[in-house]
Amino acid sequence: MLSKRLKNIRKDKGLTQEELAKRVKTTKGTISNYENGYSTPSNEMLSDLADALDTTTDFLLGRTDNANNNLGTINEFNDPDLQIAFKEASDFSEEARKQAIDFIRYLKEKEEREKKQSKDKRKNF
Repeated sequence: MLSKRLKNIRKDKGLTQEELAKRVKTTKGTISNYENGYSTPSNEMLSDLADALDTTTDFLLGRTDNANNNLGTINEFNDPDLQIAFKEASDFSEEARKQAIDFIRYLKEKEEREKKQSKDKRKNF
């Protein structure tokens, strides 16, 4: 699975094997070996490949079908506490991640209900 995903996402990003090799400081032959399943990258190299392709190691390994590296959007938040929270959450298990997302959705819905109730109260006065 790694070999297929690596090749597909590299092509989706419009990179040649040589360009990817330069990004991760290796050779075109090494990238070719990974993509053809002749060798497997070390954990460090796997991490470097994921970073270079703006994806996750979980995607490359077939543990998730989400190729997007959502950590890239953390910088869009100006709140340092949110940045820390998202960075910490990146190590969560899949189950913990789902629970965190469910909790965030719950808080959002609760906040929206409270805003609506407050707005309705002002209308009635």
